[in-house]
Amino acid sequence: MNDTQSAQSSFWPAGVRAALSLTFDDARWSQTANGFPILARHGVKATFFVSIESLKQKLDAWKGAVAAGHEIGNHTLTHPCSGNFAFARHNPLEDYTLERMERDEILAADAAIEKLLGVRPSTFAYPCGQMYVGRGENVRSYVPLVAKRFLAGRGYLSESANDPRFCDLSQACATGADGATFDQMQALLDRALEQGEWLILVGHDIGAGGRQTTLAGDLDKLCRYAKDPAKGIWVDTMAVISRYVRDHR
Repeated sequence: MNDTQSAQSSFWPAGVRAALSLTFDDARWSQTANGFPILARHGVKATFFVSIESLKQKLDAWKGAVAAGHEIGNHTLTHPCSGNFAFARHNPLEDYTLERMERDEILAADAAIEKLLGVRPSTFAYPCGQMYVGRGENVRSYVPLVAKRFLAGRGYLSESANDPRFCDLSQACATGADGATFDQMQALLDRALEQGEWLILVGHDIGAGGRQTTLAGDLDKLCRYAKDPAKGIWVDTMAVISRYVRDHR
């Protein structure tokens, strides 16, 4: 290990060279059916940014996830994205104000999760990775709303992992895991090891293949690789790692 790597890795607890958080969005049924057993097999705790209506459909399974130590994060109440996405045209970010976003989406989702699962989210994921409301001269970032209420806010489809000494926790970088092979995810993790970084991966469905699907077999291989004690990778939820980052810099 060269001097730069030594300095970067020394940020982490003794024996740790990098951190990894596995995150999944929307409370999709395949996460409970296919993902939970893989995570349990390897002793991995993940962060699930839930959609409220989907959460209700498998509520007992999600209560089990909480009991197993997985983190439940806020993903807003109705998942508003830009109207440039056809699915979001009826509820576009362009029509939101900061007040509406805070009241009707962030606070309402917090309240629903606490009512259904008995936990208060401490991390947030921006739907579609988009961090604004309004149009043109009236565009406003809602990152400050997230920074005020949460330990961390997670982006989507970022180009890098997070430098724990510098990153803005309210805009944490996250890389897509859907469709990625084990070799591709290993390469990202190995780079994080070289740089002493925190890699956050984002998935949706978990299964054999398809749109927005993290490949179950490759996820299993990644968990086995990351949990090898010889690698020095700290695998934990976004809340746990973001709290450490906040408190140690």
